[in-house]
Amino acid sequence: MKNNIRIERAIVRMTQQQLAEAVKVSRQTINAIEAGKYVPSAVLALKIAQTFGKPVEAIFALEDND
Repeated sequence: MKNNIRIERAIVRMTQQQLAEAVKVSRQTINAIEAGKYVPSAVLALKIAQTFGKPVEAIFALEDND
């Protein structure tokens, strides 16, 4: 699964730590999601999308091998 979290954070000038606090996870979790090493739960994906005021599909997308 690919994601645009890093881009969305840059647009609003938000650090990984700030996003982590907003969605109540660790900074390491945000880092792992951005790096594609961890696939978030549906609830966490929705919280992240909501933080940026965008639909989940604007933040996350399936890849061919998913």
